[in-house]
Amino acid sequence: MLCAGLLGSAQAAPIADWEGCSAIAADAERLACYDRLAGRPPPAVELHAAPEPVAAPSAPAEPRLLSALSRHWELDDAAKRGAFLFRPHRPNYFLPLKVSNSPNNASFPAMPGQADLRPDPVETELQLSFKIKGMQGVFGHDNVDLWFGYTATSFWQAYNGSMSSPFRENNYEPEAMLVFRTDYDLAGFRWRFLSLGLVHQSNGRGAALSRSWNRVYAQFGFERGSLALLVRPWYRIPERDSGDNPDIEDYLGHGDLLAVYSKGRNTYSLLLRSNFGTPDHRGALKLNWSFPLYGRLRGYVQYFNGYGESLIDYNHSQQSLGLGVSLTGGM
Repeated sequence: MLCAGLLGSAQAAPIADWEGCSAIAADAERLACYDRLAGRPPPAVELHAAPEPVAAPSAPAEPRLLSALSRHWELDDAAKRGAFLFRPHRPNYFLPLKVSNSPNNASFPAMPGQADLRPDPVETELQLSFKIKGMQGVFGHDNVDLWFGYTATSFWQAYNGSMSSPFRENNYEPEAMLVFRTDYDLAGFRWRFLSLGLVHQSNGRGAALSRSWNRVYAQFGFERGSLALLVRPWYRIPERDSGDNPDIEDYLGHGDLLAVYSKGRNTYSLLLRSNFGTPDHRGALKLNWSFPLYGRLRGYVQYFNGYGESLIDYNHSQQSLGLGVSLTGGM
């Protein structure tokens, strides 16, 4: 009966059709052709669910740019570099040309036979300043760091051949700073840190030309966009023998204000000091402009007006303009 059925199905289709199926080279298509001629129903097509679309990988978030205060004091985790590395503290610069409208004759003592020797109004100024983080995470707190800084500023009578081109004044300023990281919004500014410092400043000279003082200070650091604002009140530590410059606070005041603004690759800073009218209004203003020059070398322009450009000049007022280069930035 099975043979009869197959024979009947085979007779139902022309022999030529069967031979046509045998001529199909592909196995699956040839088998489907035989099934069709034999009257066998085609196999059910298994429907597969369409694969879910694969979400494209999201682009990594762009790293947040560190602000000037964050880079300078390592206020963010991404800015931290560990302890015992040299970093810039205040600006490092060399001014080969600096002109004063009123050189301070007290820089050099009067000597017999040399009464006509006076400072040249044109001189050179050099400042080197660095800091080192002595301890990261003081008192077991990640937000407290201990820093040590040192700044040396030299005023050189490089063009004064009649006096053998001496250094008119050298100021030395070591300090220790305990920096607390903060993060508060205050009047549109972001309060980034509080620094408690101890600083000694002297000119290393003796007798009537000796100048020195010691201070403790608190510095508050704020920022808003490209503007950094540093407010630093200080207190002079009383000395048993302060005969060198007992009235220095009457001229250098009780604190300073520093504003630093960056635009593109240009940096501008303004330093203000005032004694707030005790007894007369005395103070100082310093403007700096740093701009790209060549590679990492930057041009530097400095204008000063007031008292205390150096320690020997603490009670002498003058205006000066200097032109030169900056090696590294600072605050």
